[in-house]
Amino acid sequence: MDIFQAAILGIIEGLTEFLPISSTGHLIVVSEWLGLKQTDQNMAFEVIIQVAAILAIFSHYSSKFSLEHIRLWINVLIAFLPIAAIGFLFHNQIKEFFTLTVVAWMFILGGLVFLVMEKLYNEGTHRTRDIDDLSITQAFWIGIIQMFALIPGTSRAGASIVGGVMMGLDRKTSAEFSFLLALPVLAAASGLDLLKNYSEFANSSWLPLIVGFIMAYIVAYLTMSLFLRFLDRFTFNAFGIYRIIFGIVLLVWFV
Repeated sequence: MDIFQAAILGIIEGLTEFLPISSTGHLIVVSEWLGLKQTDQNMAFEVIIQVAAILAIFSHYSSKFSLEHIRLWINVLIAFLPIAAIGFLFHNQIKEFFTLTVVAWMFILGGLVFLVMEKLYNEGTHRTRDIDDLSITQAFWIGIIQMFALIPGTSRAGASIVGGVMMGLDRKTSAEFSFLLALPVLAAASGLDLLKNYSEFANSSWLPLIVGFIMAYIVAYLTMSLFLRFLDRFTFNAFGIYRIIFGIVLLVWFV
C-alpha cells in the first residue's frame, strides 16, 4: 500500500464511520477500486484507521468522560453487549458475508428502511432530545437493532440510528448516541484484529500507516461535527436515497 492509497482509505474511514452509509461497505468497494487485496498487512492498516476514529470520539466528546455522566456510559455498555456477544460467538461465520453482492443489497435495503423511517417520523413522539436522558430499556433495544450491522453493508451507525429513532430519540440524539456507541464497538473490533494481526505491523511501512491514521482522525472529527449540524436542518432522506443509488451502482458495475 502506498501513501496515496493510505490517504484515500483514511478519508473513507473517517467520512463513513459515523454516517449511516456503512464504512465497511465503502472500504471493501474502494479497496477493490484501488486494487488492494485483503492481505494481513492491509487488514492491519484498517485496524490503525479504526483507532483513529476512536480517538476522534474521545476528542469530540471529551466532556462526557466523567463520573457526572456515568449513567450515559452504563447505557452505552448495555447497548454494546448484544453485538459484542453475537460478534464474538459468530465472528468466523460473519466473515463469509463479506462480499460485494451482500454489501450492495444491504445498501439498498438500508436505504429503503431510512425512507420508511422518515415517512413515519413524528416530532411529537420523539421526545428524547439529550443522550443523557436515555433509559436502560431504550439503550437495550438500540443494542438489539444494532446487531443487524454485523451484516456488511448495513452500517453500524445506520442500524443504531434507526434503533434510536424507533425508541423515541430525535434524529440528532440518535446520531450522537450512535457516535458514543461506536467507541466500545470499534475498540472491541480493533482489539480483536490487533491480536490476530499484530505481527504484521513489524513488516509494514510506517509512513502509510501514519498518513492513514492522520487522515482518518481529521475527517472523522469533522464529519461528526458537520453531521450534527446537518441534522439540525435536514432529515435522513438524503442518506436513504444515496444508499439505494450506491447499492444499484454496485450491482450493475461490480456484481
